[in-house]
This record gives sequence, C-alpha cells and structure tokens, in this order.
Amino acid sequence: MSSVTTFIEKWGPGGKSYKLGERAGAQAHFYELCGVLDVPLPDDPESYCFEKGFRAIATSRGFADVWKRGHFGWEYKAPKGDLNAALQQLILYALPLENPPLLIVSDRLTIEIHTHFTGHPSVKTVIGLQELRDPVIRELLRSAFTDPYRFRPGTTVQQLTADVASTFALIADRLRARGVAPRRAAHFLTQCVFCFFADDAGLLPADVFKRLIQKRIAPKALRSSLIELFQKMQAGGSFGVDDIPWFNGGLFKEIDVPDLVKEDVHALATAASENWRFIDAAIFGTLFERGLDPSKRAQLGAHYTDPETIMRLLEPAIRHPLLTEWAGTREQIASLLSKRDYMRVRAKGISSKSPTLRDRYARLRTQANEVERDAKAIFSGFLHRLSAFRVLDPACGSGNFLYMALKCLKDIEHIVNIEGEQLGLERQLSVTGPHNLLGIETNEFASELAKVTVWIGELQWLREHGYTVHETPILQPLDHIQTSDALIALDGSAAIWPEATVIVGNPPFLGTKRQWKELGVEYSAHLRGRYSKRVPAFADLVCYWFSNAHEALKSGRAVVAGLVATNSIRGGMNRAVLDAIAKDCEIFDAWDELPWINDGAAVKVSLITFALKGHGQPVRLNNVAVSAINPDLTAGSDLSKAAVLPENVDCCFYTTVKGGPFECDPVLARQWLQQPNPNGLSNAQVLRRWANGLDIVRRPADNWLVDFGCNMVEADAQLFAAPYRHVRENVRPLRLKSNRESYRKYWWLFAEPVPRMRAAVAGLRRQLVTVVVAKHRIFTWLDHRILPDHALAVVAREDDYTFGVLQSRFHRLWSLRLGTSLEDRPRYTPTTCFETYPFPGGLTPADTAGRGTETCEGVLLPAGLDMATKARARSVAVAANRLYELRERWLNPPEWTISVPEIAPAGMSASPYPDRIVVRPDISDENSKVLARRTMTNLYNEEPEWLRTAHENLDRAVAACYGWEYEPSLSDEQVLVALLLENKARAPMKQLALGGSVAATASTHNSTAMPIS
Repeated sequence: MSSVTTFIEKWGPGGKSYKLGERAGAQAHFYELCGVLDVPLPDDPESYCFEKGFRAIATSRGFADVWKRGHFGWEYKAPKGDLNAALQQLILYALPLENPPLLIVSDRLTIEIHTHFTGHPSVKTVIGLQELRDPVIRELLRSAFTDPYRFRPGTTVQQLTADVASTFALIADRLRARGVAPRRAAHFLTQCVFCFFADDAGLLPADVFKRLIQKRIAPKALRSSLIELFQKMQAGGSFGVDDIPWFNGGLFKEIDVPDLVKEDVHALATAASENWRFIDAAIFGTLFERGLDPSKRAQLGAHYTDPETIMRLLEPAIRHPLLTEWAGTREQIASLLSKRDYMRVRAKGISSKSPTLRDRYARLRTQANEVERDAKAIFSGFLHRLSAFRVLDPACGSGNFLYMALKCLKDIEHIVNIEGEQLGLERQLSVTGPHNLLGIETNEFASELAKVTVWIGELQWLREHGYTVHETPILQPLDHIQTSDALIALDGSAAIWPEATVIVGNPPFLGTKRQWKELGVEYSAHLRGRYSKRVPAFADLVCYWFSNAHEALKSGRAVVAGLVATNSIRGGMNRAVLDAIAKDCEIFDAWDELPWINDGAAVKVSLITFALKGHGQPVRLNNVAVSAINPDLTAGSDLSKAAVLPENVDCCFYTTVKGGPFECDPVLARQWLQQPNPNGLSNAQVLRRWANGLDIVRRPADNWLVDFGCNMVEADAQLFAAPYRHVRENVRPLRLKSNRESYRKYWWLFAEPVPRMRAAVAGLRRQLVTVVVAKHRIFTWLDHRILPDHALAVVAREDDYTFGVLQSRFHRLWSLRLGTSLEDRPRYTPTTCFETYPFPGGLTPADTAGRGTETCEGVLLPAGLDMATKARARSVAVAANRLYELRERWLNPPEWTISVPEIAPAGMSASPYPDRIVVRPDISDENSKVLARRTMTNLYNEEPEWLRTAHENLDRAVAACYGWEYEPSLSDEQVLVALLLENKARAPMKQLALGGSVAATASTHNSTAMPIS
C-alpha cells in the first residue's frame, strides 16, 4: 500500500512529478504505474512498447505513447490536458495499431478507458488518481493489461438497433391506428430517428432534441416545438438559446408532424434514454423499414443479413481490386521517394565552393523536387480515382448495401492516407462520401430510409475514425438515390441504368407465380415482353437484374457486377442469364450456396461477381482459388454445357397441378363410391387416390381427390353429383378470382392436368416417381392407379432397369449438379436432370420406348432386347429390384403391416383401386412408434450398412452396363467428367447445349464405353 500512496503523492497536485510535461512524464508515469499494478514493463517493439507508430510528416510523434497488441493503445497528456484530443488521435490511428479493444487516455490525474470492440457500443470507464487506493479499482485497471475483454459491453450494437427499432415500430402502430397515413407516420419517425442520432453524435447542441422530448410537455406543445426545430434543421438558425446547424440533405424538406398523444410522448422519451450514436447502420435500414412500413411489419422479429455476408460480395467487387491497385501505386510512390532521398543525399555531399558544383547541386535538388512532385501526383491521382468511384445498387431497398459500400471505400481511403503518411506524404482531405453512391428503389419509404442510412453511416464512420464533421450543410443531398423502376423506364422500354464503376445489390427473388401476384398480370406480361430476347419467360425476377448488369458491362457503363440471387439461378430456366453472361464475361468470384435472409425468411442464395473477360482478378469459388467458375457455379467439368439428348425426351414429366382444393375426406370419398349417379356411371371414374411428396419421403397417407380428367365438359361433370358439388363449393370460388382466364373458365378441371404425362403412363402397371424437391434423390414405384401430385416428377417406364440407372450414384451426382435447389434441398427438373443424362448405349429411353416389358429372373426388363444388351440390362435390374425389395421390407415389415383391399364401388365386384398398407391391429405400442419413424427420409439419413451395400452393388452393375471399371472410391468429379463425355458424344452436331454452347462431337447412340478409373 505504501507504494500506491507514494505513487499518488508523487503524481498528484503538489507532487514532485506533477509539473512534468507531456513527453517528459509519460514513460516515467507508465513505468511506475506498472509497478503499482504488478504488471510487466514494455519490452517488445512487436507486441508491447512505447511510441508505437512512425514519424509522419504532420507530427514528430508515434501513434500511441504505449501500445500492447490485442490489449490497448495508450496516449498521455499533461495534467488537465485535452483528453478528447488524445482519444481522437488514438481513434484516427486505430488501424495501424491493429484496432486494439481498449483506447486509454490519461492526464496522470485521470485514466479514461474507452472500449473499442467491434460490434459493441463504446463505453467509458474513468479512474481517478485517488481511486487507486482501492484494491478493487487497481484490479480493474490491471485487467486492461491481462484481460481486456472484461471491459467488453454486454449489449451489442445489433441488439441496441433492434431494441430501438421495436420501440419505433410500436409508435408507428399507434399513429396508424389513429388514422395517420403510413407514409406520413414513417417520415416523421425517420426524422425523429435522425435527431436522436444527431443528439448523441454531437451534431445538435447540448442534447436539444432529447431535452425537448424528455420535458414531457403537453403533446400539442411538443408538436409545435418539433415543427420549429425541424424547420431550423432545414435551414439553420436559433432554437431558443441554441444555434442549430444547417442539415439540409432533403430529410427536413417536408415537415408534417402528426398530432401526438401522451403515450407517443412517453414512448419517445423512453427511446431518448438509448445511446443512438451506436446504432448499427449496416442493419438500421432493414430493421426500421420492417418497423415503420406496415407491409413489412411482420418481419420485425426475423433475422437480418449480417455485414460479414454482404462483404463477401463487396470484397471481390470493390475492396480487393482497389487495395491491389493501391499496393502497386504505393510501391511506385515509395520507389520515387527513395529516388528523391538518394538525390538529396547526393546533393548534400556536393561542395558549393565553385559555380560548377553549385549548378550541379541545384540540378540535383530540382530533379529531386520533380520526383517528389511526381510521387505526390500519383498519390493524388489514386485519391481522385476513389473520389470518382461510383457504386450502383439498382435494388437498394433501405440502403444496407450502399452503406457497406461507402464504408468499404472510406476504409480504403483511410488506409491509403495512413500508408501515404508512412511514406512521408501529407494526409489529404476526405474524398469519399455519399456522392460515391447511386441507388434505384421503387418503394418511396425505403428510398428515403436508404438516404438516412447512408447519412448516419458516414457520420458514424467519421466519428469512429477520428475525423471532424465540417460539412455545410451537414447532410449532403442524395438525389442520386432514385425512387424509380430498375427494369422498365417511364416510356415502357427496358430501363438503362446510370453509369457506375461497380454494380452491387440484392435484387428481389420472385418466382413466376409470385410475379403475377405481386407485380400484377399486366406489368409482368409487359416485363417479359421487353426482355424476351434476354430472359426466359418463366425465370425468377432476380434474373432481370443480372441481365441488365450484363448489358451495362457490355456497353461500358460498368466494370464489375456483384449480385445476390436465389440459388436456383444455377440451373433450369434461370441459368440462361448466367450462360449468356459467360459468353463475354467471366464469373471470377462466387459462393454457390449460402444462408440468407430475404423478406425476413431464411433462404439459400448464390453470390455472383463477374466482369468482362480479361479483368485480371483472381478467380475464387467459395473462397477457394480455382481455374474457372462455370455458369452453374461449379469448378472443374462444365456440366452447364451438357446438351439435351433427343433420345430422352417425352419420358420424364412434371405432374398435375390442382389449382384448388379438389381433395376430399377419405370417409366421404368411400361414401360417394356407393352412391348412384343420373348418368348411371360410378363415381369411381372421377374419384382418384393421389400421392404427393410426403407420401414418398414419409409414411403414405389415405389421400383422395376429385379429378374430372383433362377435357370433361361441365355438363358431363355435373352428372357425378356429389363430386361435382364438392368442387363447385370449394374450388370454384377460388378459381373465379384467378388471373388466368383458362383457370376461371374451366374451374372444375385441374389448373394443369398434364395430358402428355397421363398419356405416357397409360397402360403401365406402375410408374417411376421422385420427389421434385427433397433432401435425398430417391426414386420409387407408384401404382399406376394413383395420381401423382405436382410435388412429384414421373418417369413413364415400369422396368427395373430404368429404375436402377436413375437410382444409381451416377444419375444422383448428375442431377445434383444440373438441378437447382429450394433452400437447402435439391430440385429435380425433367429438362436439365433427366433429358441431358446419358443412359448406357443401346438402353436409352428412346431404345426402351414402346417395347413393353418382359419378366426375366423375377425382374421386369424392356422386351425384345438382343442377348448382349439384355444381359447388361438384367444385371442392373436385378440389383435395382434387390434394393427396392430391401427398402420396402424395412419400410413395411409384414410382421407389423398388412395389405388390405380397397372398397369396391357400388355395382362393381372388385375395387379399381390398389390395396392399402395399414398397421396390423395386434401391433404393440412400442413397435407402432418404431414403424411411424420408418420413413424413406429417415432411412437415408441413417444409411445403414445393408443400404450402402445395396447401392454399391447397384452402382457396379450400372457402371458395367456402361462398360466402365468402377470402384466406390472414384471421386464425384471423375464420374461427372465421364458422364459429360458421354453426353457430348451423344449430342447431335450443332445442337445448342443448355448453357448456350455447341456440342462439337457427334456419334451414334451406341457410344464406345470409356473407363473412368
């Protein structure tokens, strides 16, 4: 304790060291403080030292008086010195100090510890000299040396932002409930949000807005005062005793404060208690848009896209190219300044006694100055490049991407200035700002919120990096964030975007059905017409943004584009835009599948960055260096060039789409089967058993529906009295509201009855089905009398050979690469997955079509095959049938289940429906529970040894059918390369592949087998 007392007396007022100056006292004070705290002294220039930094041209001192890596930067002032100025210096140079978690300033009488943790608001802890007598306080200060994370605030800036957004959402709800128009309420509250921030950021004098709110004056008086304050912020002027600066920017151009009530005043006063300086601009726009826009209100509690995810697009599009360019520029400047220094050293060694030597000295000095001017010009030129850099977000929403892009540019400018100082150049005035940003957004409120996000974000950045806000006005106009349509211009033509350096953004994801609903039939039809030569008619809405970005690159109106898309852009109709991009551009950075938040819902997306060929940027897929990225966002063999094979068409189909509640209760359906009709026909003709995806991947249900076929006229449908009445009462009201005339006109028929599929499976005893969107690619048999729902794809074959090929590893890998996905589940598409797949030669769908089947060794084979081909097919069929029987035995063990005949309709001696599998009545409760868990999904999740063995046997049989040597250890890429070669060999000459390329090799269907081992 005596050492503590001695320390306090020595450095306190009147002590012998009290009057030491800033430089003289800093290190001595720190040495003795380390002794008091019993912590090590600075002894390592790489991790813990005095005078950390460099000697810049503007100052002869380092960045920090003391620095400890991963702990703190520490700056001293003399007693009663300006600690805020010391803190600003630490903030300004936090980057070269490696962003320590604590920024500590001291005038030796007081120690201030300011937290600097990423993602947390800054909190100040003040320790007075006399407080060091307390061992608890000393231990707290000691933590700065030993455990800086003890100071980390418990609240994150994300939590703070979410809390204040929720508070404002409640105020908005209350205003709208009293009849205030949503747009008016949102505009007023946005102004309040900015005022709260301006108060805490010191842009408004002495917390003038918070003081006004917290006075709890009468609502009517508060409204009048708010109007007056907003008017002063619009143009600057006096508000009471306070001088209000000129804010402008357009935020206060429209002042329309609604009538307030006591509850509103109370809620605003509650919000005033928060520290608004630290709201997170990266998520601010999203959360406040959800709270203030009634159409987004339900999403308020949902997750949001974090800044780190957004940076995965901005890094390759903006940050990495600019920093790479700066690295080259910096080396060039360093080389010139080194040359200058060499010349000046040489000049100093020249004697000035003779005129000749004096002339030589002058020439060297002049040359050195010219070299220095060249270096300065290069430095200024790079900063000018940053000033002229433009980032366009053509679907900017509430401004998250724009803010992150601005932050990225300002961070780069900060690095450039610091490293310029290290080279001996003067720090330049800020050249980046809101003028670097361009935005397009259709929603007027979101567009305004985007501007506020950018304003707050830039002001935060300036404060957090030690810069002073000197702008007049404080808010620069953001007229270049437009409220307009990014796809269709006012004259009805395709929109042309403004020129920019980089295009980035998160365009809306809308599938075909949602486009009709949310955009309207007329607009959707016009959009598709205008873009018909560039975007397929049934593509996701996001594809139009990709196409426009591609056009901007081709016309020289942009250099790089980086956009977010639903991961379904990798296949199907959507991939056509990436195929077109790949012709003259290169995708140089991509993430094939990432979790994302879209309108409050978790989805899977792809991030795609591309530029014209010859861009010079490194190529990376999922942050791994690759030689090239294919249009389907894969590396290696480019399956996007796989061609549709004519031999595979008219075999695999999407199935029926009901378009209304045609389903009926199974008890009711069986009653109807016993009822007569005026036409003398049984209701069995229009009552069908049906199956959807859940019946395949889970336990099958007892599903029934009414199906009047493909073209039954209404008069005939009416004669099936009970089924017709059911459809009229349940389906007709919904279908009459449909946008499609055919759906309204033929309301008693399915929306899409798919006659081609029905004709293809007619006459078959069973049909091969797979769930379109499923975790596992599983094929299985469905009785021909069961109608498949649209969640299933149907293959019109009944032989075990076809089943075996499709269930093999070969087809599974092919379908995963060529299909799309929904969230994290692969989607199977007949065109890309089936029609491109090269079946073994001589056994393609065209070869097996119309042959019928024959039984051979207990399996079904295509009939009429020659002996050699039949032997190949039989091996596959036997292995496939074995796999099917094992699965069925596991799913429905005869010890626990029985097969029961379906009811026979009135007037029929036998049922036209397949038997049903039901649980045995004598099964135990325990076994019943086990049986309920026996589903196809659970089976493939568990993948028992017997299942793996059965699949390996099948794979060997299929490989032998191709004529390939095979081992399970073969990589997926080896398998896919072999299949792609087969596809190219089968494709007719000059046939356009799905990717838009030409398959250059032609051959017969019976291609020569090739080893893949």
